[in-house]
Amino acid sequence: MALRSPVLNVMVMAAEKAGRKLVRDFGELEQLQVSIKGVGDFVSAADLKAEKILRAELSKARPSFGFLLEEGGVVEGSDTEHRWIIDPLDGTTNFLHGIPHFAVSIALERAGEVVAGVTYNPITNELFTAEKGGGAFFNDRRLRVSGRRKADEAVLGTGIPHKGRGEHPVFVRQLQRIMNTVAGVRRMGSASLDLAWVAAGRFDGFWEAHLSPWDVAAGVLMVREAGGYVSSLDTTADPVASGNLLASNEPLHHGLLALLKEPGSSGSDKS
Repeated sequence: MALRSPVLNVMVMAAEKAGRKLVRDFGELEQLQVSIKGVGDFVSAADLKAEKILRAELSKARPSFGFLLEEGGVVEGSDTEHRWIIDPLDGTTNFLHGIPHFAVSIALERAGEVVAGVTYNPITNELFTAEKGGGAFFNDRRLRVSGRRKADEAVLGTGIPHKGRGEHPVFVRQLQRIMNTVAGVRRMGSASLDLAWVAAGRFDGFWEAHLSPWDVAAGVLMVREAGGYVSSLDTTADPVASGNLLASNEPLHHGLLALLKEPGSSGSDKS
């Protein structure tokens, strides 16, 4: 069993408490699906309630820490070295449509560096955790990224840009190059879980652009602590800050990155 630090225990308990509320709301959502009431408004309320639980639980344990919240924005703390990066419901569209694949994601940043992360799917009760230098774990079992070395045996996750977001022609060109190379591509709808699945070896890689820090902060740490590589797609920026990233194992990383780069782009690889 993984030996968790006190701060990681706080994160896990907060994620589980918020997750229980999301599960209850998810059950009620089935009744709203067949009505003319505002399902979108209900989901927004579920998101906000989960965020409120997380803020309360984390503030109780570490009252001086700040927050970067998907819904609430930046909340300054008296301790300027530490802040929580939170997505209370990653996979909102899945939740809205009754698809049981979504997560609570929490990361702890210290002096600009993510040092702990939790991603929790409350429907499946799958808990992914990581601490810098301490490894990544799935329900207390040590994680390692996939060992596949051949791209034509690899399955990758991705996120498809939707209406009003992202550069659709760029993604289509990337997808065509990837599809011609790998065994399969999956679009699951929750970037935090996609990254956790890379850490767990379920996916051999994952790429997406235009993500936010709360989508990826915990997952990037998990992949790295599971022995994987994460790069910004242009290889020059911090992938958490840029939101444009590729995560995979070491043997596949360079080749996949070359496929995803637009012709004419440059940069040196950065794990």
